[in-house]
Amino acid sequence: MAWKTCFSVVLFFALTELATSNFISGDVFEALHGSTGRSLLQAKKGCVVDFENMNYTIIMSQCKGPQYPAKQCCAALLEFMCPFADQINDLNSDCATTDFSYINLYGKYPPGLFANECHGSKDGLDCPDSPPPGKSSSSINLPSRKTNIASSFLIAVLSLVLVFF
Repeated sequence: MAWKTCFSVVLFFALTELATSNFISGDVFEALHGSTGRSLLQAKKGCVVDFENMNYTIIMSQCKGPQYPAKQCCAALLEFMCPFADQINDLNSDCATTDFSYINLYGKYPPGLFANECHGSKDGLDCPDSPPPGKSSSSINLPSRKTNIASSFLIAVLSLVLVFF
């Protein structure tokens, strides 16, 4: 009777061993072609501007709740963003998303505040050209250049909405 129990145990382990695979190739976890790393189809390069350590008091001192006056908020947004318009408008970088992340983090603004209140032309928000060195912007009348801040802003706001909701 002891040999029957021993035979049953050996038979159980033998069948279990035969039922399991001894080898799984590491190749099954890799893609057939291309990179094996994970990446997004539209991965963006990092922003060259250090928005994390920027001084956001320009926006936070002028754009205050609970009313958030559109004229003051948009003027403050332009004052802060226009010096970085080229970087923010670069659709291949994450500057716009990064900037709005920090604006919302430090200012604790409601979602979509700037997207709903600040509108420019079809080309974006109007940023005044910077004055030549030695002259103040109030003493000269420069034509404004149109940028794509509005589209970058919209992309950033939609990205934040998707991330948080």
